[in-house]
Amino acid sequence: MPAVKRSVRTVLPALAAVLAALTASGCSGEAPAAAGDRAADEITDGVDRVFDEKYEVTYEVSGDGMEAVEFNAGRGTATEPELDTVEKPETPWRKTVELKGVAAPTVLAVPGPGGSEVTCTITHEGEVIEEQTSEGATAPASCVALSPVAG
Repeated sequence: MPAVKRSVRTVLPALAAVLAALTASGCSGEAPAAAGDRAADEITDGVDRVFDEKYEVTYEVSGDGMEAVEFNAGRGTATEPELDTVEKPETPWRKTVELKGVAAPTVLAVPGPGGSEVTCTITHEGEVIEEQTSEGATAPASCVALSPVAG
């Protein structure tokens, strides 16, 4: 984990620079909400650049009568991922994706009206890092895990 500690030390000066820019923008007449949005975007971009280590996870979904599976396939940013959707997948469904940095592995299994209880699982390097089973035949199962490179 020394690379992660080094990366965190690199992020701190970047965050300080963003905060300084935010403070300066308050004096420039920029609206506070716009300055906050800009600062949040700059922080996200900085975190994404610093934590560029890639890793793979495997999503799995089981259950009958699936309506859809939504999952983070690595597009978008760490704080605003663009989820991919597979409509009416055959189960068991399985997909391996490559994610970057602090992006959270995420999968949502949505059963249809005639579906059964569903389970979602996220695996990293052969180890299950998150698993959830729905609370009934029509309830979705949602798995969200911390990025393995984040800690």
